Amino acid sequence: RAMTAQLLLNLIPSHLFDSIGIETNVDNQVKKLKGEIVFKLILFSMLDTDKLSLRVMETFLSSSKFLSQLQVDESVSSCKFNSIRDRICTIKASYFERLFEDIFKIYNSKLNEDKALSKVDSTCVSLAAKLLTNGMRNSKIDTDKRYLKYTVSLTGSLPSSFKIFTEQSYISEDKAMGELIDENNQFKGKTVVFDRGIQFRKSFEKFTTDDKYFITRSKIDIKYSSSTTKTIIPKPINSTVTIMSDEIGYLYTGKHTKTKYPYRIIKAIVDASKEPICFVSNLLDEDAYVIAACYKQRWEIEIFFKFIKQHLNVKHLVSRNENGMKVMLYMTTILAILIIAYKKLNKISSIKIAKLKFEIELENEIIKQIVILCGGNPKLAPHLFNKT
Repeated sequence: RAMTAQLLLNLIPSHLFDSIGIETNVDNQVKKLKGEIVFKLILFSMLDTDKLSLRVMETFLSSSKFLSQLQVDESVSSCKFNSIRDRICTIKASYFERLFEDIFKIYNSKLNEDKALSKVDSTCVSLAAKLLTNGMRNSKIDTDKRYLKYTVSLTGSLPSSFKIFTEQSYISEDKAMGELIDENNQFKGKTVVFDRGIQFRKSFEKFTTDDKYFITRSKIDIKYSSSTTKTIIPKPINSTVTIMSDEIGYLYTGKHTKTKYPYRIIKAIVDASKEPICFVSNLLDEDAYVIAACYKQRWEIEIFFKFIKQHLNVKHLVSRNENGMKVMLYMTTILAILIIAYKKLNKISSIKIAKLKFEIELENEIIKQIVILCGGNPKLAPHLFNKT
């Protein structure tokens, strides 16, 4: 049976909004734009347009589409764009953070990806300096732009955690990605993959102390003291690299001292390009070709970034207020979870087509609701609603 957009949304229990709302006290002294309404307003507005703005949300809030589907109080429709702006700037971002965490768990379980590999990477969103005065600068020359860094972990197919950075010190991937992994207990006892952004030996040591397994790349001439040489098993048919050496040893820090823990140093040749590549991991017993295959999955997070930039317009920030930016990025990430889960569950090959089908199905549900409210029967015209 196909997983329709409505069935997918129904996996989010209705009581979740109330329970998290009470927990975070999100609606204290708020009469109209309550947390659940703001959540649904942003979500459906994002689906309705590629160029989201406060004016678009104001218009959508008073539309028959929104009022009929969500059955909100009619007085809510009188809220103007400045009220929406002020609410997004001040509403507790922790409410959206908790919703994001619970929604991830729901769809992670639905996709049977509870034990899936995690990948971590960062991307930057740029704005003119006059619009984002508190962002980081990428270079001394590039003075007319400011950046915020969006560091994400992808567990299986879905984004599982993220952090937003605006301080200049977080231009360093060692600091940004290292902090996300360090603070996240979901990686304990599991494996996380990242590119060469993290090279600090103290980060490797901290992950190992905390029982967090990792796979990364390093320079081919990495300095280490070998203690064990492992036997290289025959190359699997589907492997895209050829392992040349597999050793366990102690890495050298910048002060020329050895690390406390031993690490895996695997050197290989990429079959297609004939370029050398070096993997470093604290997985001491896993097969070298399995480690290489796991690292190859890191590319999935690059595809995720491309998706949210091209199809969810993550670069277009409705709010430049730090709290508002967090709210909008949580909502963007939640929408990404829904569309990716819809794509996977319905075995749709294209993310663009999955998003379009998701939008059409929800539009059909809204039309059905309007027909019913007007006293009609949408079952008399099933051919209009049962195909996307």
